[in-house]
Amino acid sequence: MNTRRPIIIVLLMLVAAMASAASARDLNDKLQNRPYADLRKWHLGFSIGTYTGGLNFTHNGFITDDGAQWRLEQPDYQPGFSVNGLVNLRLNNYFSLRFSPGMYFGSYDLKMADYNNPENTERQNIKTAMVVMPFDLKYAALRYRNARPYVTGGVMPAFDVSKRRSDFIKLKSSDVYLSVGFGCDFYLPYFKFIPEVKFCFGLSDLLVKDRPDLEDNPAAQVFTKSLSKVTSKMIVFTFYFE
Repeated sequence: MNTRRPIIIVLLMLVAAMASAASARDLNDKLQNRPYADLRKWHLGFSIGTYTGGLNFTHNGFITDDGAQWRLEQPDYQPGFSVNGLVNLRLNNYFSLRFSPGMYFGSYDLKMADYNNPENTERQNIKTAMVVMPFDLKYAALRYRNARPYVTGGVMPAFDVSKRRSDFIKLKSSDVYLSVGFGCDFYLPYFKFIPEVKFCFGLSDLLVKDRPDLEDNPAAQVFTKSLSKVTSKMIVFTFYFE
């Protein structure tokens, strides 16, 4: 499983974005853009971004009557797309509270293999369309010229509104994530440009264990029976415009 690829892509995109914004900042070192922007009580904006979602499988050692022991994994991470609004409430000189509702569109590519016979495999692709409602507490350092780094922490309820199918593995439609992130406010002449990286960790067991839709296909139930828990995680890279 290539788990490093999405992290490397995210970091390269962050470096490129920060380098581009730094160039604009250098042109304005002698002039502080939007010097009173952070004194406003409310800020509005929007964001676009990309993310990679992963599933953590907890197996229970279930063995079928014919001796098969199925193991599930996510062999590859497919990038998704996100778009969000932004409402930012200033609390004091360092802290602010952010609410950024939006939509995440992505998918999970799953591989099921028999541990005792690795050539016996099945695959499933789960498409998702999530309504997310992130609440984050933002702590920003002192502004230096036209840049201000920050860190965030918060919670993100998520609701999958995509159409469900009777596949081998079925996931619940709601989850709650704990999130931590970091980024930097770059003050441009007419708006703030804010690249951010966020790490999200799901708290709920997403596995749907009661599968009456598969009663006519007992062979398809062995994959669910092989699992005791499924949790989710995400790495989100976002461009805010405020």
